[in-house]
Amino acid sequence: MYGEKLTELLDAHSKVLIVGADFVGSKQIQNIRIALRGKGTILMGKNTMIRKVIKNTGNPDYLKINDLIRLNVGLIFTNGDLGEIRDVISEFRVGAPAKSGVLAPKDVWIEAGVTDMEPTQTSFFQAINVPTKISRGKIEILTKTQVCVEGEKVGSSQAALLQKLGVKPFEYGLELQSIWDNGSVYTPEVLDISPSDMIAKFMAGIGEVAALSLAINYPTLASIPHSISNAYKNVLAIALHDDTTYSFERADKVKEILENPEAFMVADTSGNDGGGAKKEEAQPEPEEEEEEEEEEEEMEFDLFD
Repeated sequence: MYGEKLTELLDAHSKVLIVGADFVGSKQIQNIRIALRGKGTILMGKNTMIRKVIKNTGNPDYLKINDLIRLNVGLIFTNGDLGEIRDVISEFRVGAPAKSGVLAPKDVWIEAGVTDMEPTQTSFFQAINVPTKISRGKIEILTKTQVCVEGEKVGSSQAALLQKLGVKPFEYGLELQSIWDNGSVYTPEVLDISPSDMIAKFMAGIGEVAALSLAINYPTLASIPHSISNAYKNVLAIALHDDTTYSFERADKVKEILENPEAFMVADTSGNDGGGAKKEEAQPEPEEEEEEEEEEEEMEFDLFD
């Protein structure tokens, strides 16, 4: 029954995510199953059973999955977006206390300050050399201290102290380890590559091809635009060097600029002045009106005089 289900899932899906399930509870897995409905299917089981079923399929592409099944893992089958599946399983992570003998997934520090622990419990701090003092009937941690080191086993003293402090330093959930995609296997880091990263890598590769083609004088689609540009520069240089023998329209324009650059600058400036002159021509009318108004005021003054 289990073998039939696994075979059907393999035949119906083109992608398989291999996820670590250390310290993941059944309630977590149930919640993930619900969240993945319509997107993917989780299958847990004994490694030996999974390997045997995959081997019996006779498909060489499936055999690559067997190499990835180690320790406590599960399989997620999907035909959808792998990034979306990863986001779903990352949402269901829960805090957990430190357990003795477990490898710490990250560094753990305890902050300085007054705790709720009684003075009779100072032995928990002394066991791992945490500086403390008694403050108002409570234990006070004097300095920020590292309790656990990433990658090292958690000691019984560290675990006991963190539990006394009510600290749950670790988070556990399904950890994406490897991806099988239509016979290809790669690591989860590939999912972090964005389209812009791929375009940048592609353009860098084109640049290398163009440089190599130009160096060995072998035309390719990548190098032809550069070859045309370089040829134009050479033809332009010849035309500028000896204009009596050879010339063309664009070369004549460049010659004019080189021979009289001030003319082009003046032409640009005159264009700007012309615009300013138009603005000034539009202003005299209100000035004439003001002069007429002043004359009228003087006339009125003379009459009343």
